[in-house]
Amino acid sequence: MPERTLMGIVARTAYWVEWWRRFGPPSGHDPKLADPFGRYVLTTFVKGTNMGPYEAAKHIPGISGHELSYTANRHFSIALLNKAVADLVNAHARLDISQAWGDGTAVAADGTHMDTYLNNLLAETSVRYGKPGGIAYHHISDTYIALFTHFIPCGVWEAVYIIEGLLKNASEVRPTTVHADTQGQSLPVFTLAHLLGFDLMPRIRNWKGLTFYRPSNQSEYVHIDALFGEPGKNVIDWDLIESQFRHLMRVAVSVREGVISSATQLKRLRSGSHKNATYTAFREVGRVIRTVQLLRYLTDAPLRRRVTAATNKVESFNRFSQWVGFGNQGVIADNDPVEKEGHALQLYGGLGHPVPGLQHQRRAGPAGGRPVRRGPRRRRGRGGLHGPGMAPDGR
Repeated sequence: MPERTLMGIVARTAYWVEWWRRFGPPSGHDPKLADPFGRYVLTTFVKGTNMGPYEAAKHIPGISGHELSYTANRHFSIALLNKAVADLVNAHARLDISQAWGDGTAVAADGTHMDTYLNNLLAETSVRYGKPGGIAYHHISDTYIALFTHFIPCGVWEAVYIIEGLLKNASEVRPTTVHADTQGQSLPVFTLAHLLGFDLMPRIRNWKGLTFYRPSNQSEYVHIDALFGEPGKNVIDWDLIESQFRHLMRVAVSVREGVISSATQLKRLRSGSHKNATYTAFREVGRVIRTVQLLRYLTDAPLRRRVTAATNKVESFNRFSQWVGFGNQGVIADNDPVEKEGHALQLYGGLGHPVPGLQHQRRAGPAGGRPVRRGPRRRRGRGGLHGPGMAPDGR
């Protein structure tokens, strides 16, 4: 593949997918810009790479830092960015090459550290990284594109946001299986995911120390009984689940209909709420689901390979996003939480994904060569996100 600049890739995806038409003034009227296409492409590139408008204006002729800053503040918003990302995800899903990596039914969730200045609302000193910042929490499809992105504090348990991204996903890609690492699971999260119809299958570190639960006191197993501890212990309380079933369904419906955020609900269902009947019911159902998932993980070798491959894809995306955000040495200078999430969405969230623009150009004819071969055959090779072959700056 020939070398492409990120500026060129963003311009191609904007031209073919027309995600730039999502942006405009708050009034909803047409933008009063001489070249809205060019201005929105430049603004997306500048904000997504973390260069900053005034630093970028030093290297891009014909535009000032004030013009870029004005466009970012007046014509861009989180809601519009999410719509633009959904347009790109839908276009990506219709490409033949995306089917070489997956069918869109699985998604992996994980966070990556983003450096910020310490004196702002979301910054915390990360114990893991030993420096201040926040977490860009991505939901990455098995086709190597981000479906949704959150910017969250370092100290939060990432699992509370894993359902939120799935429910707020506005694209046509609707995954049913969710993969994550150890931070992407807990007993209440297993329960809520199951009630909402998602199959949560995480890669759990030190799973040998987890407790397997028996369905009844009389349950004994020939070869795996040692996993369940002493006979008669670690038994599921089905009576508790039955007594709280209606309340469990009310919570699930409220989350599904948007009456309450899944992240807010899962924060309330923390391990310190032992006297809360809702928490105990969520915990009990979570024990059932987690035991079943662990047994599936142990007995199904192809499933283990799929889980590992999915979590590797999100790690690949995290490395790609760090490579893209080369400006200001990777430190986000904005102190506004909304601006931080905007940084995570622009380019990181998929606007700079090279595949849609390049394959649309390939199909176009004179500039692109022969069209991509159609068919069910799956191709093997490198993943869809890597830095070499693409120049980060726009020169």
